[in-house]
Amino acid sequence: MLYKYPLIMAKGMECTNYRCDITTKASVESIYRALTTEFDRWWTAPDKPIKRVGDVARFGFPPMESYWTFKAIELVPNKLVVLSCIDAYHLHEGMPDKSKTEWLDTQIVWSIESGEQLNSLHFEHRGLAPDLLCYEVCSAGWDFFYRQSLQEYLDTGVGRPHVG
Repeated sequence: MLYKYPLIMAKGMECTNYRCDITTKASVESIYRALTTEFDRWWTAPDKPIKRVGDVARFGFPPMESYWTFKAIELVPNKLVVLSCIDAYHLHEGMPDKSKTEWLDTQIVWSIESGEQLNSLHFEHRGLAPDLLCYEVCSAGWDFFYRQSLQEYLDTGVGRPHVG
């Protein structure tokens, strides 16, 4: 994996971050675009696209007031996208107030690998671990938006983004 900021864990600990891999016939260029400028086609519409390291985008989920703001900390065209959550406000019915900011300082890492017939996309949400209050809700969200909607978008050109 190209990601240059390894997860630091104590000896003997296992990584429990949310992770998922998908494969697709979509080109690595198409995958990279989906992860930088086409979020609105498979996840939710940000207030701006991610084009350069340092870009900041807010991803809202109307009609509720939930949002996450990410800063691009590493972009390697057609290979890697790393976003760091710099602001979070997650409202979810029945969840305690503490869960509203649990994504703060987490990182989303997408690593793209080119293959002969299929290309692979490896996803890790660093910091989204089972000990968080929001883990069940958020991992179910990623299962839908990443495993299903993004997969469908890459394979068919039509995803199932949040539309409010």
